[in-house]
Amino acid sequence: MKILVTGANGFVGRNIIAELRNRGYSDIYPFDLDTDPALLDRYTGDCEFVFHLAGVNRPSETWEFMAGNRGFTAQLLNSLKNNRNPCPVLMSSSIQARLDNPYGQSKKAGEDLLFAYGQASGARVLIYRLPNVFGKWCRPNYNSAVATFCHNIARDLPITVNDPGVVLNLVYIDDVVDEFIKALSGNETRHGDFCSVPTVYTVKLGEIAELIYSFKKSRKDLAIPNMADGFTKKLYATYLSYLPIDQFSYPLKMNVDDRGSFTEMIRTPDRGQVSVNISRPGITKGNHWHHTKNEKFLVVSGTGVIRFRKVDSSEVIEYRVSGEKLEVVDIPPGYTHNIENLGDTDMVTIMWANEPFDPERPDTYFLGV
Repeated sequence: MKILVTGANGFVGRNIIAELRNRGYSDIYPFDLDTDPALLDRYTGDCEFVFHLAGVNRPSETWEFMAGNRGFTAQLLNSLKNNRNPCPVLMSSSIQARLDNPYGQSKKAGEDLLFAYGQASGARVLIYRLPNVFGKWCRPNYNSAVATFCHNIARDLPITVNDPGVVLNLVYIDDVVDEFIKALSGNETRHGDFCSVPTVYTVKLGEIAELIYSFKKSRKDLAIPNMADGFTKKLYATYLSYLPIDQFSYPLKMNVDDRGSFTEMIRTPDRGQVSVNISRPGITKGNHWHHTKNEKFLVVSGTGVIRFRKVDSSEVIEYRVSGEKLEVVDIPPGYTHNIENLGDTDMVTIMWANEPFDPERPDTYFLGV
């Protein structure tokens, strides 16, 4: 299928072109402000579907709203009409089309043109009145509070929250793209004359700011956001996409002694913590047991042995472990246990515990295996 994408260099345009290519669509005609205007006639004569994503939302002069949002829509539709090409046209509009302001008026005017075109030509038209869209590649300090907050907080720059109680309706860019590609196949989500993205998040502005600040703090407290919450998961992904390119990495606190080191990597209140343990050759660590705490050990480099003994038994159980054969060893409660490096090089073990370490209630009792 040959697909024309207007506004190809914009936020939504870049994302949908990337995903179309991921899904095997290769005949894509990108059109934007810097495209040779003569190509529009060629593209509209050949395309089989149009994603009309071009628009103006932050012009220097008010009249540019109508020129960009209605004017270019008229140009696009006239070109399709002159080429006698009644292919489907999907247009990204805005919920502000319901409002009586210059931007909303211009978006409504573009919608009206497309509806009239559809009636006259018989072309299938799909108009999406999108709320606030957030996600990677959105321009900060422009028209998205989420993009601005992510960009500024990641750089220790101030943000402005005039009213933290303001409620925003938001859709995530990947959900928008998924819906648009469904529409390409004739499976759009339609409500009367208009189409919509099914998953919408309603969140207060202050809550968004607090979440993003918590993401920044997580590099120090090692917390991982609640990925079970759809909005938090998508907002965290968005925040990471705005990290400065020289700040993708961050240091961890290594607890080092002559035996090796122990470094905590991730800490969560409900899914436990993940740590990296390095044992020097000949070193044994552990020799303790837990009532309820449980762990999983995974040796990823080196060779060793994990030993267990039930605290009221004399029988010692051994599990040989090696980075050459990755396997997880469960550490059950009620068994004192240790891990010994049997090799000539450092042994590296990934350790997961079902709860973060609490010095007030460590549930750890030293007892030799």
